[in-house]
Amino acid sequence: MIDSLGSASPLYLGFIASLAAGAATGLGALPVIFIRNISGRLQGGLLGFGAGVMLAATSFSLIVPAVDAAYTTYGSKSGAAFIVGAGMFIGAMFLWLSDKYSPHEHFISGPEGANPKNLKRVWLFIIAITLHNFPEGLAVGVGFGSGDISNGIALATGVGLQNLPEGLVVAVALLGEGYSVGRSLLIALLTGLVEPVGGLIGAGVVSLAAPLLPWGLGFAAGAMLFVISDEIIPESHRKGIEKEATVGVMVGFVIMMFLDVTLG
Repeated sequence: MIDSLGSASPLYLGFIASLAAGAATGLGALPVIFIRNISGRLQGGLLGFGAGVMLAATSFSLIVPAVDAAYTTYGSKSGAAFIVGAGMFIGAMFLWLSDKYSPHEHFISGPEGANPKNLKRVWLFIIAITLHNFPEGLAVGVGFGSGDISNGIALATGVGLQNLPEGLVVAVALLGEGYSVGRSLLIALLTGLVEPVGGLIGAGVVSLAAPLLPWGLGFAAGAMLFVISDEIIPESHRKGIEKEATVGVMVGFVIMMFLDVTLG
């Protein structure tokens, strides 16, 4: 199957794969048709699972290939480490500025950003999840843009896995705000559809300029690490459910590590 994809355009593969990963957010929300509420312990475990998957994807599918690509291009181990580290800081800064200046609201920690009172609460939620999802799509696009289809598939699979519990948490939270099942499902799906945009950008940039590959991988890694530390883990720890969240992190990390080894 992977061989048959080799002739396809990286832009096409990055878009399709990130679209499928983003659509998993809507798929994960489907249980709200039957389940209208989930316990705080389960919610913490699900959020932790997503953080674990993203952390493993960042480590094995972004940072390691980024260092290898930088070393191959520039021939220096210290230079490769510097380039990837710089790319990670740039990616984290991009997310930090987006988080600081975009009005949004988290389900547990509340409103953040500039003038959050100017928007309806549901839109603040949507912006928060959109900020969260963009670097995931970017990572998938960069993975395919590098030309390593196996790595791209592993990244897309991991992001899709992470999006399944996220979609459920989003939909349940929206139900709690008084939204209908249908509208909650639609919003959960829409929050994942920013990922194909990131996928196109990531695949396009690194496929057009090969020397930018380690920078792109590092950028995506830094952005995802920022999301993990600044968004997901604090959300999972707000209500004293650290242990459940930690178990979720461990399970998610090991599953994604297994997928990366077998698929990548």
